[in-house]
Amino acid sequence: MSSFSPAGDTRRATPRWDVEHAGARTARLPMAYVLPLRWHTDAGLAELTDYLRWLAARVDVLMVDGSPPDLFARHAEAWRGLVRHLPPDPSECGLNGKVLGVRTGVRAAGHEQVVIADDDVRYDEAALTAVHRLLDRADLVRPQNYFDPLPWHAWWDTGRTLLNRALGTDYPGTLAVRRSTFLAMGGYDPDVLFENLELIRTVRAHHGTEAAPAWLYVRRLPPDAAHFRGQRVRQAYDDLAQPVRLLTALAVLPALAAAVASRRPRLLLGAAVGVVALAETGRRRAGGSRVFPPTTALAAPLWLLERGTCSWLALAQRFLFGGVRYNNTRIRRAANPAPHTRAILHFRWGQSAR
Repeated sequence: MSSFSPAGDTRRATPRWDVEHAGARTARLPMAYVLPLRWHTDAGLAELTDYLRWLAARVDVLMVDGSPPDLFARHAEAWRGLVRHLPPDPSECGLNGKVLGVRTGVRAAGHEQVVIADDDVRYDEAALTAVHRLLDRADLVRPQNYFDPLPWHAWWDTGRTLLNRALGTDYPGTLAVRRSTFLAMGGYDPDVLFENLELIRTVRAHHGTEAAPAWLYVRRLPPDAAHFRGQRVRQAYDDLAQPVRLLTALAVLPALAAAVASRRPRLLLGAAVGVVALAETGRRRAGGSRVFPPTTALAAPLWLLERGTCSWLALAQRFLFGGVRYNNTRIRRAANPAPHTRAILHFRWGQSAR
């Protein structure tokens, strides 16, 4: 169960993989783990190194490091003999540095099964094993992230996760792919913002199979509060690639204004209760109450109000500035449109599939 913790350097949380598996016999899996990295400070280096030490005993780890030269050198020293540490391929071009790192890492991987994960994702042994088994039957696996620890801003963002789970599937900070499929489709577009959606759509467009088990929980460390605040409009910009979501978000403020103008507080209360009930459905799905505390469903109306506001700001950035700010550039496209005609086999497994 996740627990609340004060805001701060949440990356210093106790590395539970060391505690839970101490003394257990390590079984290596025939998998590669690609972690694209671009840091400007090393505040989380010690905690990440602890995780990499645990991870490297179980899978082959490739760190594709786009950090500045001084940090790259420090990382090389810290991870020497632990992981394969390499820079992004200089022949790769594109606006999204994470995608360039993923493309470099997957091509360099020595296994057919490849996990792709952000630097804040923390697998445990059970999740790695489940992904390994699912990749025997699918081209792409989409796990479910949850935040632990759970400071206020992670609690707030969990409202989004629960609504996504209630209405379909969430977009995690980690995916797993078959290397042969990735290479056959030529990777994916490095000039879009919502890179995980782009990878999912690219696999689908090439008639790949997808597994999105709602029960496959993978822990994620929350960002600090300042980073969270800085991502609000950028994450809302992702919805430009999903018209139904965008239109729903854009309708929130006008609907709120209409309800206030008509002096119908019961309408507002009823809408809020309905959103909480929908989020609670997502929380309970596939045993989610094990990782999502009961209070997280209450965050859903707050998150929806935030998204309704930030979607208008994202739309303004698209038309006034030509795109959203990303590092030292602007990215215009959130993702390429989904194909209208495709033959896709979606795998959906319940608890019994484990």
